[in-house]
Amino acid sequence: MITLTDIAYVRSGVADLGAATRFATDIVGLELAASTEPGVAHLRADHRHHCLALVQGPSGVISSGFTVAGPDALDAAETELERGGTSVYRGSAAEARSRRVGEFIAFDDPFGNRLELVIGQETVARPVAFGRAAGITEFGHLCLDAPDVYDAHRYWSTRFNARVSDWIRDRACLLRIDPVHHKLAVFQGDRPGMCHMNFQVETIDDVFRNWHFLVSQGVEIEMGPGRHPQSTAIFLYFQGPEGFTYEYSFGVRRIEDDAAWVPRVFDPDEPGSIDMWLGPTRRVSSQPQLREETTDTERNRDGVAQRHPETVGGGVS
Repeated sequence: MITLTDIAYVRSGVADLGAATRFATDIVGLELAASTEPGVAHLRADHRHHCLALVQGPSGVISSGFTVAGPDALDAAETELERGGTSVYRGSAAEARSRRVGEFIAFDDPFGNRLELVIGQETVARPVAFGRAAGITEFGHLCLDAPDVYDAHRYWSTRFNARVSDWIRDRACLLRIDPVHHKLAVFQGDRPGMCHMNFQVETIDDVFRNWHFLVSQGVEIEMGPGRHPQSTAIFLYFQGPEGFTYEYSFGVRRIEDDAAWVPRVFDPDEPGSIDMWLGPTRRVSSQPQLREETTDTERNRDGVAQRHPETVGGGVS
């Protein structure tokens, strides 16, 4: 079993890098990290050098990153994945520098989502120079799509140390890799993609201040403010450029006693099962996963080593 220690980053392709970067800084409130890399904007929310990389090119999520403990853990993960029938690509030194990590491997889950396991993610000691005062404290979680959430649960709980916290029946599986209720969620979707990226904020007041700010800026609110009964988090989902959904939330549940926690099942059609405050609910939009011909564009443009042919479309047998 592969032990994930944390979430690391999201890499997203954008056709209009300037507009997407301005939204991430001026609207979401992230810091644009210093970089000399052309065509890539690194956005910071916490101790990490960045948690979101916007890459000039076709629109779509490129990859989602997770950390493992160190070189031995990364080597063991590569071996385990390959033994299980998954094609694995070992990132080049130039690609690792772009991600601000020491090393990484990349592979596809069985549903077509590109995942990366990294070690040595760069830490920045100074306080975050936020683009605006949104109250962000950290990169909270990421959410992927899969056709069948039960299949996704089997994958994440047998190949990795992810444990189910709660179910929204066949619509979503909420998974934890540490005491936080979920660092990863998988939602039912017909195609692979990024359902949303979450940022925790410091107070409930920040959620509501952000709501009023977003409305004043004409930003599309996809859902909220509301409160999820699963994680107890007060949430606000909103759409950024090119179909990328962001979320602010406050007050997420922690599960300190693994042995005592019994996952619950919620019926998504039951009032209050998504929003305890009984507000209007909807399935937020997803940014689709870029496929091989578009993800390779990133490497071509930057003059970085190409993906090995055998890694294209890798999955679990």
